[in-house]
Amino acid sequence: MNALSLVPMFMVGLAGSVHCIGMCGGIVGALSISGGAPAAPTRPVIAIAVARPALQTSLQSNVLRVLAYNGGRIASYMLAGALAGSLAGAGMLHMASLQVAGYWLANLMLVALGLYLMDAWRGLAHLEAAGNIVWRRVRPLLKPLMPMDTPLKALAVGGLWGWVPCGMVYSALLTAMLQGSALQGAAAMAAFGLGTLPMLLGMGLLGTRLRAQMQRRPVRIASGLLVLGFGLLGLLRAANGVSLGWLDALCVTGHP
Repeated sequence: MNALSLVPMFMVGLAGSVHCIGMCGGIVGALSISGGAPAAPTRPVIAIAVARPALQTSLQSNVLRVLAYNGGRIASYMLAGALAGSLAGAGMLHMASLQVAGYWLANLMLVALGLYLMDAWRGLAHLEAAGNIVWRRVRPLLKPLMPMDTPLKALAVGGLWGWVPCGMVYSALLTAMLQGSALQGAAAMAAFGLGTLPMLLGMGLLGTRLRAQMQRRPVRIASGLLVLGFGLLGLLRAANGVSLGWLDALCVTGHP
């Protein structure tokens, strides 16, 4: 995997981060400086920057917490990517039939994610609901970290929050699994995580002002179409079994 091949993963993260705001709540409003552990919503909500006026910290402290939270979140994505990529490295995906099946599944997941972002099909919600089994085990670990008033606590919360059930992350992990090694899987998820960073940094610092703009239907449709395009391009490449020339650089997954 070269640097150019990581660009589509970055773009999927950037476009898909609209989902972080609308579906999971992103960094919006529950875990403020004065807050305790979050409740147990089906779609968890987390926040760093929102606090009561009497407890508001300086801008510098707030920025440090937002950066630490997102650093922990991306680190958890990289760990998951390394674990997924190691499956291929261990020989589990070396069989040609498994490689082809994995390639088709990864691109079908991108198609599903694109439709999900556009609210055209909500099938990934069922996958996220299944992932709540894992989240129920992780959520209690947040309680000792409340209130989240230091960058170290924010880093830890971000590391745990990266395991929240998310269809978008699952889609990216399928691609990471096909990279062939733990290192390349981690790199793929790092690119994906960095793609989500601008939106979630903005949410951490601007809160609901940004959320209102990013949840506009034209924004969701544009983001969904971009991710859908990546998936359809990958499926076209798989169906033809041939190179698409320069368009290969836009394929999120490598050819099986």
